[in-house]
Amino acid sequence: MTLRRQFDLLPVDHEFLDEYGLSWETIVDGSQWVLIHDLPTPHGYNHTRVTAAIRIETGYPNTELNMVYFFPALARIDGKPIGATEAQQALDGKTYQRWSRHRTGENPWKIGRDHLGTHVILIEDWLEREFEKCPLA
Repeated sequence: MTLRRQFDLLPVDHEFLDEYGLSWETIVDGSQWVLIHDLPTPHGYNHTRVTAAIRIETGYPNTELNMVYFFPALARIDGKPIGATEAQQALDGKTYQRWSRHRTGENPWKIGRDHLGTHVILIEDWLEREFEKCPLA
């Protein structure tokens, strides 16, 4: 697979993604997106690896990153619903599942500290916490 680099990332983001060790791309499809391929998911999902898409918001890094989009769509293997994942996003010729997740007042975006890497760590946490709030049946 030829990895596309349709726009430049901040050095801190490029370094994080290279160290993260997964294949990644930057594409422009209406907005600027980072695609992280073969992201492993915790036990309990219908797919063990997915592509995660993150929209780079206008004004980033002074504007927070939020949400994540997965392809293929994730579901729990026990059939329990995952909240706020019903919306879909056409992206790069595929249909991604939007996980509507946002930072809270207890965990706000901190300009100068937060970046794509801290958002990816938060995405990993969202995937894990799905089973903390509602364990597998």
